[in-house]
Amino acid sequence: MNSTFQTSESIKTIAQALMTFRSNVETIKKDGKNPFFRSKYATLSNILNVIANPLENAGLVFSQFPDGENGLTTILIHPESGEFMQSTFDMHIVKNDPQAMGSAITYARRYALGAILGLNIDEDDDGNKATPPQENKPYKANNDDNKPWLNKNTQQFTDAQSAILSGQYTIADIRKKYKVGKEVANLLTQTIDAN
Repeated sequence: MNSTFQTSESIKTIAQALMTFRSNVETIKKDGKNPFFRSKYATLSNILNVIANPLENAGLVFSQFPDGENGLTTILIHPESGEFMQSTFDMHIVKNDPQAMGSAITYARRYALGAILGLNIDEDDDGNKATPPQENKPYKANNDDNKPWLNKNTQQFTDAQSAILSGQYTIADIRKKYKVGKEVANLLTQTIDAN
């Protein structure tokens, strides 16, 4: 992931405004549920609701917009002084369609706001759940033996379809949790292609 960060020549006033913001903003509670990974996350609408008044009271505004082919730019502005902080990064989008792009933008907006504003998102581990850390285990010839099979016409299959269609997870992510046979993989791919 490529990223760039820029600021106005001076950031003294915006830094003071950020201190005011951070002293007034609450911890962001995780109100969304990801049924596939059985994890919770802070939704974009919840983040926006929690930060609205503290931003206004601190004299700060922000804007976020798609930039280039797969980029997202977040700019934090102190309108009175004209000072700003801006960050742009390129997202990796697995499937190039409007739904996947929209999901990726929403996902990126949550994390970009959390980063630029220094938000305390209550035990937000959405990224870790999606890509669990590597364990220092001896190599096993067949690691899939410990995973359950993902079968069609089950709740787990429906959850997997939803996770893929939301753009947050790929079939590769699902293979980290389940054994996925050729028929089930084809059904998941057909679901993506149909949308």
